[in-house]
Amino acid sequence: MTLRLAINGYGRIGRCFLRALHESPHRARYRVVAINEPADLASIEYLTRFDSTHGRFPGTVEADGDCLRIDGERIAISHAGEPEAVDWAALDIDLLVECSGRYTRRAELQRFIDAGCPRVLLSNPGATAEDVDATVVFGINHASLDGHERLVSNASCTTNAVVPVLALLDRQFGVDHALLTTLHSVMNDQPLIDGYHHTDLRRTRSAMQSIIPVSTGLARGVERLLPQLAGRVQAKAIRVPTLNVSAIELSLTLRHPVTRAALNASLAEAARGGQRGLLAYTEHEHASVDFNHDPHSAVIDGGQTLLSGDALASVLLWFDNEWGFASRMVDVLHHWRQRWPDAAAQSLDPVQESQT
Repeated sequence: MTLRLAINGYGRIGRCFLRALHESPHRARYRVVAINEPADLASIEYLTRFDSTHGRFPGTVEADGDCLRIDGERIAISHAGEPEAVDWAALDIDLLVECSGRYTRRAELQRFIDAGCPRVLLSNPGATAEDVDATVVFGINHASLDGHERLVSNASCTTNAVVPVLALLDRQFGVDHALLTTLHSVMNDQPLIDGYHHTDLRRTRSAMQSIIPVSTGLARGVERLLPQLAGRVQAKAIRVPTLNVSAIELSLTLRHPVTRAALNASLAEAARGGQRGLLAYTEHEHASVDFNHDPHSAVIDGGQTLLSGDALASVLLWFDNEWGFASRMVDVLHHWRQRWPDAAAQSLDPVQESQT
């Protein structure tokens, strides 16, 4: 049985999710039947077809009346500003992928459920852990889904990148304290030239002319997934003038002595073994652009690993903050679907640990 999906909010992540689903080996099991996006249809068609970061869409894209067609399949387009303004029930969808980023509280998200969306997968964290039924980082806690959830968050791109590495290092060497510095590519809450775009005054400055510190909830996101590290993780974020691909400088004190070689060997083994497809490891002389359209949650740059003494370590992670995150959304969708009460009757494939 083909699962019927809708996307609410068709910006960077909404469009990347559709593309990632299109490139997924499970593509035949899912069909996007509706998109709700304030932009006009001509712009939706154009930005689906052409993308400055990920290139041309690998299929046919055309506007047809009031709908979009992808490889001939019709996608209904609406332009509503509120959840209740779309007749989701009439669209007969099985799940809504919420990519607008506007909704973080349970009461707000419940509006989609009440309007006819049986389940919602969020592309952002809930305001608190209690605002969603589960916050999932694939490869860490996706197996905890039992199929009865209505609201599931895919956390954030930075949480997906750093939590698998932190979990591994804590398990093998013991993490005493961690400082996370994200070097993040520009986002659409920043202006090209100075302007009144944000209450955070730093974000009123030109995104392409400065390195700009911004606030981040990454430390809270990490503690939500790794509660054993509560109170021992701090994070800051700096926006840099690049179009895509970000990095996290992970500095940590370890409880057990370690060498640089042993630390890198552990990270490389995880990328080859249990975290294959989610983590990758390299020691090549890379620049950020090399990881554009990379589906991994994070790529560990072993050439940048440093130790001061035998307990203070620094690890560099690269990640495509768009494509890697959208790929994890597809993974979570596929795993969650197989836990739904009626999944067995529909003969879905056995669960795979990663689809990338």
